[in-house]
Amino acid sequence: MIVREMIYDAPQEQFFQDVRLNRFADIVRDNFSGSLGWTPGHSEYNSWVATGDKIKNLLESAELSDVHVAFEYQVPYTQKRIDCMLFGTNAKKHGVIVHIEMKQWEKVEPLDIEGNFVETYVGGGMRKEAHPSQQVQGYHNYLVGFVEVFEAKDIGLIGCAYCHNYRSNIGEGLFDPIYEPILTRFPLYTHDDVLRLAERLKELLSEGKGLDIFNKFMQSPVKPSKKLLESAGKIIDNQSDMSLLNDQIFARNEILGKIHSAERNNETSVIIVKGGPGTGKTVIALHILAHVAAKGRSVFFSSKSKSLLEAIKYKVRRKDANVLFSNLNQFVPSRMGQEELDVLIVDEAHRIGNSSNMQFTKPQDRTDMPQVDQLIRCAKTSVFFIDDLQATRFLDVGSVELIKLAAKKYRREIREVELVSQFRCAGSDNYLAWLESILGHAPENIMYDVAKDAFEFRIVDSPEQLYRLIVEKDALPDMNARLTAGFCWKWSKKLDADGALVKDVSIGDFAMPWETHSKVTPPKGYVRWYEWAYKPEGIKQVGCIYTAQGFEFDYVGVIVGPDLKYDAANDCLVGDRNATADPMLKRSKGRFDEYVKNIYRVLMSRGLKGCYVYFVDKDVERYVRSRMK
Repeated sequence: MIVREMIYDAPQEQFFQDVRLNRFADIVRDNFSGSLGWTPGHSEYNSWVATGDKIKNLLESAELSDVHVAFEYQVPYTQKRIDCMLFGTNAKKHGVIVHIEMKQWEKVEPLDIEGNFVETYVGGGMRKEAHPSQQVQGYHNYLVGFVEVFEAKDIGLIGCAYCHNYRSNIGEGLFDPIYEPILTRFPLYTHDDVLRLAERLKELLSEGKGLDIFNKFMQSPVKPSKKLLESAGKIIDNQSDMSLLNDQIFARNEILGKIHSAERNNETSVIIVKGGPGTGKTVIALHILAHVAAKGRSVFFSSKSKSLLEAIKYKVRRKDANVLFSNLNQFVPSRMGQEELDVLIVDEAHRIGNSSNMQFTKPQDRTDMPQVDQLIRCAKTSVFFIDDLQATRFLDVGSVELIKLAAKKYRREIREVELVSQFRCAGSDNYLAWLESILGHAPENIMYDVAKDAFEFRIVDSPEQLYRLIVEKDALPDMNARLTAGFCWKWSKKLDADGALVKDVSIGDFAMPWETHSKVTPPKGYVRWYEWAYKPEGIKQVGCIYTAQGFEFDYVGVIVGPDLKYDAANDCLVGDRNATADPMLKRSKGRFDEYVKNIYRVLMSRGLKGCYVYFVDKDVERYVRSRMK
């Protein structure tokens, strides 16, 4: 099981004494250093001083006794921590745990964008942050979803936020009407609400006996709850576009058969599912998740692509099951025991990295273990969905061979499944074979007969015409289309002087903005970068490989930039590293040619019904046309 971390806990009177003697923050700091191997900064230390005083004041105002007080609890399977937790029993002798998100914010601007975000001053500048009540909801869902004691409902769980420096004005800031739904479920208390919050705590914890409740909580197993798994088992209900067809059904059953066989024979196994564009890897993976969860097995769906994970959660609309979708960095040994999961599903496995260590990885979570090892080690059966020809930068090292080597290291049974039939590009194997041929992925010089193919492929004369066609297709009922481009134009990190997105993708008189940079708050009418592919507002921006990979559209438009050139001497296409604006791709000296061709293979195979292309380099266009009938 995962390590249960609570940096500080003490009976109420001991906590009071620690605060009175000015040693509470020192103890928290020292416990951090001792158990996690790093020393918090001065601002975090000062926040604990303030938090200790405020919680002591609340408990005294509530005239409570025998409450158990705890701080800095690590939420299961995440790097997040809950600021404060109070344990006790109510007048009905029922155990209650109150978790409180503490904020020192003083001024806040509401943001009318989906997801309950605000803008406030933190970390030396104005930043976009989740509304405190939204953060409380996230922690609450994780606790209910993974800590077994809440499933039996022997202990109640209540969450709230306390912004003790914030002075409330009803209808403004944190209390803007757009936040009413989240505030109703997870209330927020401010500088002026000490007595109101104290009364609420007295109502919830009046009978004390906090240590008993604390021990039940800390000793409770951490694993996906039955309710959570039941919800995940229904994620594909009523989703007609998640239905499986023909070979996809066969592939799903073959994968499930291998999972059940490994379970029946008490084996640990690795299943590698190989498939090119449009073979249905992601939808099959979701069916596997639903089936395994419905059987009550512990399971996670994981991918490096934030865009893909957010799109799935947006699509299935089952917020209670969202916690089973995770990025690849959550399975480090400090947070996941060996073979703790029954099944781990890894989609887009070609995007596995060398390491899970990132810039903001906490010291206790840093490890020398390769990421692929982590993904195999943590589950009895790991299922990898992969396309080796979708590797697009040097940081992504996932491959069939890499997975096999790691599986052998852990003595896993290796089972392979090949997805052959593809359902994108109007089912046109001709188009995909030709695409791979012109990009040098296949040795044959295949000619493409456009007139005889059901897939609509067209080369256009201008980017304006390309965008016009995409807008027309996107406007049709039950149709979606997106414009994409090679990463050959800079990606602005700021809005222009008028507060609008900079139109970075500029070709002659044509100019459009990229998907919104992660450092930019989207102007009204636009969406965040990872929402570009699946929200309707995305039609107003150009997407790149990082937001288009893993998605499919009815029609896709592709601007092939100057990073792809024609080599007349060898009669083939080659990459030009000098033309890329992608800092990661620019560093890929030895493999740039391979990566840029993979990128255009991905972009030009996103369409279900058609692909329209504009070539910046006319020599490249002439070469492509020469391979068409």
